[in-house]
Amino acid sequence: MTTLDVLTTKMASPPKSRFTLKTEGERFALVGAWLLLIIIFGVLMPDSFLSWRSFSTLFGSQAILVVLTLAIIIPLTSGDFDLSGASTLTMSCMLIAVLNVKLGWPIVPVILIALLSGIVIGAANAFFVLYFRIHSLIVTLGVGTFVNGLILWVSNSQTISGVSMDLVKWVIINRFLGIPLAFFYAMILAAILWYALEFTIAGRKLLFVGRGREVSRLNGINVDRVRATSFILSGLISAFAGMLYAGMTGSADPLSGLNLLLPAFAAAFLGATTITPGRFNAFGAVIAVYFLVTGITGLTMLGADAYVQNLFYGGALVVAVSLSQLVRNRQPQDFS
Repeated sequence: MTTLDVLTTKMASPPKSRFTLKTEGERFALVGAWLLLIIIFGVLMPDSFLSWRSFSTLFGSQAILVVLTLAIIIPLTSGDFDLSGASTLTMSCMLIAVLNVKLGWPIVPVILIALLSGIVIGAANAFFVLYFRIHSLIVTLGVGTFVNGLILWVSNSQTISGVSMDLVKWVIINRFLGIPLAFFYAMILAAILWYALEFTIAGRKLLFVGRGREVSRLNGINVDRVRATSFILSGLISAFAGMLYAGMTGSADPLSGLNLLLPAFAAAFLGATTITPGRFNAFGAVIAVYFLVTGITGLTMLGADAYVQNLFYGGALVVAVSLSQLVRNRQPQDFS
């Protein structure tokens, strides 16, 4: 049995611990806080906030943010940052609009090209980070800024409307239980990512690399390959979020997805404090997204000024990173 097999077995079968109120309280504290927010806003606005229409709109409209958050937690799990995710989203959205609306290409090959653009951007991030050994923060910030310039050039700095109704139908018009299909696409993606991180060798390698690269390398894991794969998957999923954005709005704006980067990171770190505390996890990220969005939506419906959104997301990011670090420092790192 190899060292990796031993590590895998330990990850698959963690030591059993007794149920404690404190432990379970930490795991589901954010869920409780979310429910408390819903109750508070429901009491203040019972007719408008508690309607099923309000919740279905909230679930569907924020599917894009959920997908983007899921994209960036993959490199975060391996110890890297991807600040180009929002730019990749916008590029994917803009390619769909330009190729489908301006050039008249069929929507299916256009979507494939948009997804391919995400893979290319992710591969570029991986190349510069791993070949030149530059910190991922610097590389992805630079690549994202470069992509933003390409978007402005391709679009001539204009919003392009008229994306194929076939895409719009399968993203927002068609519904299940009154909720746009975009929400269910995001939930399926979250389930796949959760399964991959919890039950597959590739997912466990990603976790090991994030906890200790040198130790992982000494135990036979190809660390560079794992990190490169995380960047490429992040780019692909970010591009998928761009496809959802194009279907949600039926158009592409050169700046459409850039304001999603801060909330996505806030949700990613906040999600690392719940469900599986100390680890970036898919369902924790989903809960964090809807917790943050519920807060913003409720405050907006109460008449809060526009600047409150920046205060809320900025404060949430600082608090989330602090809590995530505290929880992470308490987690044992067993590489024996």
